[in-house]
This record gives sequence, C-alpha cells and structure tokens, in this order.
Amino acid sequence: MLTLTHFLTLGAMLFSLSVAGIFLNRKNVIILLMCIELMLLAVNMNFVAFSRFLGNVDGQVFVFFILTVAAAEAAIGLAILVVLFRNRQTINVTELDDLKG
Repeated sequence: MLTLTHFLTLGAMLFSLSVAGIFLNRKNVIILLMCIELMLLAVNMNFVAFSRFLGNVDGQVFVFFILTVAAAEAAIGLAILVVLFRNRQTINVTELDDLKG
C-alpha cells in the first residue's frame, strides 16, 4: 500500500534532482528547461498526493493550471532557443552574453 510519505519522498527526490541539475549544468539551455519542468512536475505530484490524502479536488485543479503554464513556458522557451540557434549557431549559455552591459 502506497502512503502519502512515499509520494512526498518521491516528489522531494525529483525536486532535489532538478535543483542539482540546474546548479551542476549551467551551460546547456535545453537541460536547464528540462530541470525546470521536472521541478514543476515534482510540485504537481505533491499537490495531487495531498489532494488525494485530504479527500478534496483543490490540489488537482491547481495542477491543471500549473501544467498549462508549464506547457506555455516550454513552447516559448523552445521557440526562443530555435531563434538563438539560428542566429548564433550555439545554445551554450556562456557564449550568449550580448546583453551584458
């Protein structure tokens, strides 16, 4: 039988894995976006677990809003990456420093 603790532990492990991915890999923008998406999914898992444990659907409804924002963020982020790659021929974060003053 899976309890709330199992889901919260898995969510915490996914969240910490995504935070470690952000701090360890600061060069590839695609991996950074994937880590942010993984972070949002870990939070969504916790919302669903608490919603199921408490017996109401508020957390599950909130997950739909988070997934909508995450999908829009992924689409816009990938569009920006395509434009950057077409203009610069790279997606390396360290080489994208034109906005520095």
